[in-house]
Amino acid sequence: MTQQNEPVIPHLGLLLLDIQDTFLKVCSNVDAFKQRAQFCVEVANLFSLPILITEQRPEILGKTTDSIGRITPNAQSVSKTGFSAFTEPATTEWIEENSIQHLLIIGLETPVCVYQSALDAIHQEIDVTLLSDAITARRPGDAEVAISSLRIHGAHVLPSETIFYSILRDSKHLLFKEFTALVKKYSAK
Repeated sequence: MTQQNEPVIPHLGLLLLDIQDTFLKVCSNVDAFKQRAQFCVEVANLFSLPILITEQRPEILGKTTDSIGRITPNAQSVSKTGFSAFTEPATTEWIEENSIQHLLIIGLETPVCVYQSALDAIHQEIDVTLLSDAITARRPGDAEVAISSLRIHGAHVLPSETIFYSILRDSKHLLFKEFTALVKKYSAK
């Protein structure tokens, strides 16, 4: 049974890459993306998963969009100048502090920051799953090519509900009722 503040699955963490308004303005399917990103964050909070937020040069490009920032009060935030989250030592420190062995990745932009971060994680022998409904890009065709390449390198690519239902495994799980309430909340939009 999961104790208070103990992750549902130990060694699993959620990495949110650069969900900043500056980038969102130019990405495709922004409303659907933001809805799924919020769903992922709320589920990560419910499951007590560690969350790391990266922000690309926030002093110039702005902070994480408000709708995500409001629901991540306990998440660690890392400012970065490189495209991969792993260009900042704070990312590796967060992974080590939380004993992360598997990263769930959401955010943008898929062919740039998502791609490079996922590849760097894989090279550090960290398992990676891209939550396919919670990543986006300016050019969807570029995202598809980047995702295909990441699959070859060993990344998993699945929808968020597929992953979260797999974590719960059974409708008798203690968090199932709260989880399905979130599924309904974000399905209605």
